[in-house]
Amino acid sequence: MPLPRIGVVIVTMGTRPRELEALLASVERQDVPAARVVLVGNATPLTEVTTHATKIPLEENLGCPGGRNVGLELLLESGETDVVIELDDDGLLIADDVFRTVGRLFADDPRLGIVGFRVADEHGHTERRWVPRLRAGDPMRRGPVTAFLGGGHAFSMPMLRQTGLWAGEFFFGHEESDLAWRALDAGWKILYEPALVLQHPKTSPARHAAHYRFTARNRVWLARRRLPAPLIPVYLGVWILLTLVRTRSLAGLKAWWAGFFEGVRTSCGPRKPMRWRTVWRMTRLGRPPIL
Repeated sequence: MPLPRIGVVIVTMGTRPRELEALLASVERQDVPAARVVLVGNATPLTEVTTHATKIPLEENLGCPGGRNVGLELLLESGETDVVIELDDDGLLIADDVFRTVGRLFADDPRLGIVGFRVADEHGHTERRWVPRLRAGDPMRRGPVTAFLGGGHAFSMPMLRQTGLWAGEFFFGHEESDLAWRALDAGWKILYEPALVLQHPKTSPARHAAHYRFTARNRVWLARRRLPAPLIPVYLGVWILLTLVRTRSLAGLKAWWAGFFEGVRTSCGPRKPMRWRTVWRMTRLGRPPIL
């Protein structure tokens, strides 16, 4: 069986030129070449970037999901690819057979919708928050999951045609959950494959100035868009408690609550709650949609 054609989408704001150059070189080194590589510049002209990739400079910053959607739309319209890999611009592929491995996984299972990579720092360490399951003690445990990391993953193009693309209005935060829940509800599988490694510097999501606001707002939007009505207060109640316990910054808590109420009073976009059988499926996979 021939391997599916691989596309790659990378979004950058032009603030990490050395990391981006190294990432593009690691994409070029793959032993199975990509059919198309798309580099999207979020509010950056990309004039300083030397690459064979298709460059799409955007005049405004559409956020990570919005920028990725620009690249995905190009690949969907071109029909050149069967699978798309998305990578953070400060990530690095340390192996040369990543595209081959991804292609084989999708070729072997037509219902595979998403493959999540293992993210590890330059020392090979994977933080617990980078493991897409509640029992995160063993980052090398492969298997079906209910979530994936936005930094390194692969999508089935047939899945995207069915589920739709990223929730661009989220801008930053929880867009992965929104897409993962849609995929699961449509019957697609999500696989965590630790053999696929994206090297990524150890960072905190709170490095982004609007982290607390977007996290809270988007979590409310996610619940309103995707959860059955009885689970919405349960989900939000759990996360209110967790946030109060975990957040040590008074300024962070203030921004979080501002984002929470913004999520309550503003439009969350179209509501399409998951089916109860999807709730049960996620529960059997170890992560019910209240955590």
